[in-house]
Amino acid sequence: MNAGMSQKENLLYRTLLALALIVLAAALRVAPHPWNFTPVGAMALFSGAVLRDRRLAFLFPLLALFAGDAFIAFHKLMFIVYASFLVNVAIGLWLRDRRTFARISLATLLGAIQFFLVTNFAVWQFLGGFPHTASGLLACYVAGIPFFWNTLAGDAFYAALLFGSFALAERFVPALQQPSQQASS
Repeated sequence: MNAGMSQKENLLYRTLLALALIVLAAALRVAPHPWNFTPVGAMALFSGAVLRDRRLAFLFPLLALFAGDAFIAFHKLMFIVYASFLVNVAIGLWLRDRRTFARISLATLLGAIQFFLVTNFAVWQFLGGFPHTASGLLACYVAGIPFFWNTLAGDAFYAALLFGSFALAERFVPALQQPSQQASS
């Protein structure tokens, strides 16, 4: 560890960087973008993977979503969408201390799949655009496939940006390095 830097200071710097990246991702959500190509899924994964305080890891993405919805619009399914993104935070917890390319890729794919399954089921169940039959549910999922690809592409792009930026900062900014990284530097 750097002379004079405590573990608390290191954790504070790492947390502040992670929160800054999450705020940036949340701000990008309100910028014009193709349907479902947003940083939100990746932001939730990143939050779970990087923020040490689990309360912050779950709370901060919710606050970011709520702030974004205040600009975009609140909607009937927002609580289900929020719950789905909390699942992404939980998936991100699985990445803690084991953030490899393969694990981040798998977590990104799992997050996009669960979001697709949960939100399309909610559309079928609560919005009334599809008959409440098995074929209606199937039709709803089929109609959602183009949105799934945008979700996956957005999650993959922003996961690479968030996790990549954080990894570069960890590598090149001594104050952000984990104590074990600093010992081997």
